Amino acid sequence: MRTLITETQLSAGVAQLAREIDAHYRGRPITVVAVLTGSVVLFADLIRRLSMPQRVGVIQASSYRGGTKPGELIIDAKMLIDVKNRDVLLVDDIFDTGATIAKLREELLAMGADSVATAVLLRKSREDQHSMRPDFIAFEIPDEFVVGYGLDYLDMYRNLPYIAILEPAEIAATAAEFG
Repeated sequence: MRTLITETQLSAGVAQLAREIDAHYRGRPITVVAVLTGSVVLFADLIRRLSMPQRVGVIQASSYRGGTKPGELIIDAKMLIDVKNRDVLLVDDIFDTGATIAKLREELLAMGADSVATAVLLRKSREDQHSMRPDFIAFEIPDEFVVGYGLDYLDMYRNLPYIAILEPAEIAATAAEFG
């Protein structure tokens, strides 16, 4: 496992992300929606740094389910609070292909949100990304499989306080032990 972003760098990146979001909303109330499960660590750190009045909610979306490549997107909005007539900030851990956050943005607008801005911790450099670009990005990273700070492989590694690149041998070992 190679460290890509240290704990110190993460803290500074999340603080900068919060400053950009604060500047954008200028004290207007927002509804912050976390995409479960990967964004929970970012979500907790980010909402404590935002200065505007905020409601918080969660939505579950998954396209990985055990692999290292995205598959079919499954969305579960049962726990989502009402977003009708609200300015929504959708917070996700990583913008990989972009399909998840683009679809969730569409769903929230269909539910009556006045606006939906998007914030991500990581944006991968990929050629096959969705044309939609997140409004707020903490870090641009290479197209590597990463874990830590909420991101996982087979529900492992979420607790790491940094972002690391998981090497192929580690992927195989984790799959053999926990897959």
